[in-house]
Amino acid sequence: MEELRSGTVRNFVGGEWTTGAGDPIPVTDPGSGESMGAVTVSTEADVDAAVAAATEAYAEWSRRPVEERVQPLFRLKALLEDHQDELATLLATEHGKTFSEAKGELRRGIENVEVACGMPTLLKQGSGIVERAAPGIDESGIRQPLGVFAAITPFNFPGMIPLWFLPHAVATGNALLLKPSERDPHTPRRIVELCEEAGIPDGVVNLVNGQADTVNAILDHPGVAGVSFVGSTPVAEHVYERAAATGKRVQAQGGAKNHVLVSDSADLAFAAEQTVSSACACAGERCLANDVICVFEDVYDDFCEQVAAAAEAQTVGYGPDDPDVGALITEEHRERVEGFVEESVDAGARLLVDGRDVVVSGHEDGVYMGPTVLADVDPAMRVAREEVFGPVVALTSVSGMDEALSVLNGSEFGNAASLFTGRGGEAQRFRREADAGNLAVNAGTAAPMAFFHFGGEKASFFGDLHAQADDAVRFYTDQTVYIERWPDA
Repeated sequence: MEELRSGTVRNFVGGEWTTGAGDPIPVTDPGSGESMGAVTVSTEADVDAAVAAATEAYAEWSRRPVEERVQPLFRLKALLEDHQDELATLLATEHGKTFSEAKGELRRGIENVEVACGMPTLLKQGSGIVERAAPGIDESGIRQPLGVFAAITPFNFPGMIPLWFLPHAVATGNALLLKPSERDPHTPRRIVELCEEAGIPDGVVNLVNGQADTVNAILDHPGVAGVSFVGSTPVAEHVYERAAATGKRVQAQGGAKNHVLVSDSADLAFAAEQTVSSACACAGERCLANDVICVFEDVYDDFCEQVAAAAEAQTVGYGPDDPDVGALITEEHRERVEGFVEESVDAGARLLVDGRDVVVSGHEDGVYMGPTVLADVDPAMRVAREEVFGPVVALTSVSGMDEALSVLNGSEFGNAASLFTGRGGEAQRFRREADAGNLAVNAGTAAPMAFFHFGGEKASFFGDLHAQADDAVRFYTDQTVYIERWPDA
């Protein structure tokens, strides 16, 4: 990775690597504190240039047969697999997550490319023809691309989330602007390089780096037909409102506060292992982290002990070395996470496991926090209501299923939830009554496969059509109703 310690990650516009007009932003390896160079910053003029290049490319790309459009995606899938270890090492270095987590993230991204390779079949869904819908008239539904889309993606999954959007936008015949996080821009840059190598034409995929001003320039641009976003709820709401105000399509995935419900019929050892994995994987920096644990009171004390033991068994270290838990993204973020813990203890929570003083040998300048377990958390505490985005487990005792569902459904968020149970009736009730877009039974993380859409409700999602699968096809296309009449029919 020595070649990454200097230089600047640039934009990719119309097939050319260019430098934005703004001042570059330093990029840091959070696991070591070492520099990873810088990333360029795009101004409004840079965004104009990218939209112009994408618009020009779209005019030709959208006319190509869908079977031809997916051929570069088959090659991209192969290239991503060939370079998976390289990409995982790069991702783990600039983000801080472990090598295994990075490799798993990339596998999920590759699965989205696989799904998009089936676009000739996917475009048939929701369309069709009705002969003689009226005297002498046939009617059909036709899905057509819309133009230039933008994907604004977060720091926590710099490999997977760009691939939630890019392959579907491209396969449906659109052109794309990718605006990744400025905190870990090397992995998206490498993915764009592989897009070029795969033969995606110049201007169909463009990389535009920057910060808030760059995002707002994209949201306001009249040449952008739609925006896909993943990030915090306040920013998701801003993206939705500002982009929709200019007539754009918007899918904006926001933050989360996910719950695990642990029944007295559950396999407690398995549930404890899954709970710690869900809350602490990727150092807790993921929107599917289930970190509020509602445990039936009859097994509460036993489960607290098992969760504490599972948390203490986790190793913390430098991401590329592949420990259980890697680094947090910045020192400022670690201080925020630690603030949740301190505030909770002051309010009466019991600290069963304290990961705040972790030091990783050889990487003393890294940003680390080990798994931390809080017991006797009141659902009204901030740690139980707001997204922590760190390796913190909050345990609360509930009288049974009624109270557990009340706590879960009382959240303003609705991203994901899990239930551990041995009773089919509890699972069925959970499926019917839990207010979250991604649900799992006896699994710690409700992560949909790429051939299902990624759900989200309430303050966790703004829009109508989600990422992945059928929703992605509908988001990136418009269905035209075609009416054909011949007088002699």
